Amino acid sequence: MSAKALVSVGCVGLLVGCTSFYDVAIETPLTPKLDISKFQRVLIAGFISGGSEDVDANLETARLLRSQLRRNSDLQVVDADVLALLDIAADQGGGPDSSETIPDGFAPAEGSGDAEPIEDDDSMSEEDLESYETIFANIGFWRDLGEEYQDPLILTGTVYFSPHARSGMVTREREIYDSFGRRRTVPVRTYRDRRGFVLSPKFIFIDGATGTTLYTERHREEILYDASQNTPALSSYFELMDRLLPSVLGAFSTQSVRGTRTLLR
Repeated sequence: MSAKALVSVGCVGLLVGCTSFYDVAIETPLTPKLDISKFQRVLIAGFISGGSEDVDANLETARLLRSQLRRNSDLQVVDADVLALLDIAADQGGGPDSSETIPDGFAPAEGSGDAEPIEDDDSMSEEDLESYETIFANIGFWRDLGEEYQDPLILTGTVYFSPHARSGMVTREREIYDSFGRRRTVPVRTYRDRRGFVLSPKFIFIDGATGTTLYTERHREEILYDASQNTPALSSYFELMDRLLPSVLGAFSTQSVRGTRTLLR
């Protein structure tokens, strides 16, 4: 090695020896999904729901979101009855058998709905629910509702929760013992019938002052158990909702990513 190279290596070593490292905590704000700065209150209006008769997805979803927002949001949560949106949408001309819908910006005429109330049942598919979504384009309806509650941010949408089954190969761990009695686990593939539930909600955020949609997000989660396992529908519903709640609540606050950076001194 040349003398010049030796001097360079020595200088680097001296520099490293005289340098100290220290960590600095940093916080990087994330761009919020929704600008809620203009709102002081939030109204969980209700949901068009269908699927399992064992769970009232409209009522349970509204209750859960209200509880979460009271703990995790600075907005005042409006205490109001949950709307039976499926019935209201049917009265406004929505549904799989409807031939016409209410135009955007018009509320339904007085006494215009004479359809029979719709019952949530497990025969209603996700496609059936989608046919009622014309209510979310009815600006006049949401503007009138917002005026009643001092122009809040309105959270509504659809929730489909239904039994679900799937069969196929699954991997399980099995214990085996060798000739010396030593235990170990090996993966084993077996064919299983599994049953559970699927949860498919669509959350719609509406400006109560104008009746217009601000933001929409859709989720789909499923959970499966061995066919012999008897898990209550309501327990599965809450387990599935726990998976997607952070994303929904993220629309109500500015989140940050915390970390550290190593600096030289």
